[in-house]
Amino acid sequence: MNTVAKKFSLQNIRLQHLGWILLALTLFALTQLAQAAANMEIDTPAITALKSSMQARHSQLLPHYNTGAVGLTNDGLIAVRDATAVPLKDRGGINSLVSAENVDRSALYKEIAKANGHPEWEGEVRQTFAERWIGKAQGGWFYRSGSDWVKK
Repeated sequence: MNTVAKKFSLQNIRLQHLGWILLALTLFALTQLAQAAANMEIDTPAITALKSSMQARHSQLLPHYNTGAVGLTNDGLIAVRDATAVPLKDRGGINSLVSAENVDRSALYKEIAKANGHPEWEGEVRQTFAERWIGKAQGGWFYRSGSDWVKK
């Protein structure tokens, strides 16, 4: 084999090795990303307590979701969307319900991130839940899209 042929053969072997190395690195990176995804179903006593509190409150909020008085925000919280849909005597109560729900939701996102061992993931957990809440909303409920309220 002449010198030029040996040189090209050696370069092909190096390129093949480089290809295998790149493939291995890519697979490693994908494995790391898969392991880095937060477990949104993780459970701790604090998470269970927050979910129970929210579930108990849901029956009080449901009529307000149905009338459009309360809607889901795009940051994983809820908001009074139309106070006029609530009788004047009940408006203070709805504000308290919304406030309590938002306190629990914020605490839930924080606890899930913490339980996953990554408190810095709170924003991603919040965004995932915001998308889930809106996706699971019943027809006729309102959710915020950008700065507009949209009826599902």
